[in-house]
Amino acid sequence: MSKMDIEPAKPRMPQRMGILPLSDFAVMSYASTAEPLRAANLLAGAPLYEVINISADGAAVSSSGAAEVRVDARVGDDLRLDALFVVAGGDMGAPLDGRLRRWLARMARAGVQMGGVSGGPVILARAGLMQDRRMTLHWEYLPALAELSPELKIERSLYVIDRDRMTCAGGTAPLDMMHALIARDHGTEFARKVSDWFMHTDIRPPIGPQRAGLVERIGVHNAAVLDAVEAMENHIADPLTLPQIAVLAGVSPRQLARLFTEELGMPVMRYYRRLRLERAQSLLRNSPLPLTQIALATGFANSAHFSKLYAAQFGQPPSAYR
Repeated sequence: MSKMDIEPAKPRMPQRMGILPLSDFAVMSYASTAEPLRAANLLAGAPLYEVINISADGAAVSSSGAAEVRVDARVGDDLRLDALFVVAGGDMGAPLDGRLRRWLARMARAGVQMGGVSGGPVILARAGLMQDRRMTLHWEYLPALAELSPELKIERSLYVIDRDRMTCAGGTAPLDMMHALIARDHGTEFARKVSDWFMHTDIRPPIGPQRAGLVERIGVHNAAVLDAVEAMENHIADPLTLPQIAVLAGVSPRQLARLFTEELGMPVMRYYRRLRLERAQSLLRNSPLPLTQIALATGFANSAHFSKLYAAQFGQPPSAYR
């Protein structure tokens, strides 16, 4: 295959793409953001994108695993960027460095398209850069951010591009977001060639689900059980009664109880309580919310009742887990 066969549809000067991985970032999220840009340059035989890795202090940044990223610049540098992607974990309890906040705001004022990957949208939101913008983030961190900042327009999507903001759930989802970005810049045919380079042949739309469907997650095909579990997941803070769940599942309470015992090996309301406690555990792990607020956010009357049930489920009180 000659380079002429894979020329991009719209050649342009190299775009300067900043990537800011924060400590304990996920390698897959970083690679899925950076590698499509590198592959675009390779396949075009020309520098379509210049990638500038950035860190808070100019030193290499360690991932949550054993890898690290060497960097070209530091936060505060006067960089002329076309876009800046923040790649981060989801520690919402960590204070946001004032210098980082001010620099991000300065980049946004300069017209830089701002992107967040995995927990990166949390950083953009805490820097005040997501007002009146639709956004998404990794499903693990989403409930905590929604509880902390209910005014944000959070969607359960793979990625969201809203004007000058790009947010993404992380993992392999940046491959889909970068496909959309490259298609915008250089045409869909060339973007497809870049995706094919990574055997990423099934391009997902932005509204694609972040998690496997209920059938895959709970291993059950019965329609009434699936409808019941979906209703439970949609009513964590305001728990439904057994009769209400049965109505939504289209069966009687007695029939629903029998189906849950047969299909899931436990009573309906015990399964529901476990779902709520698992959501509470996620909030404990990913947010600084006090126990009382977590208890209320997961449908428990008070922190004492919540702590008792949590300890019975997980073998330790929520304060010890945190």
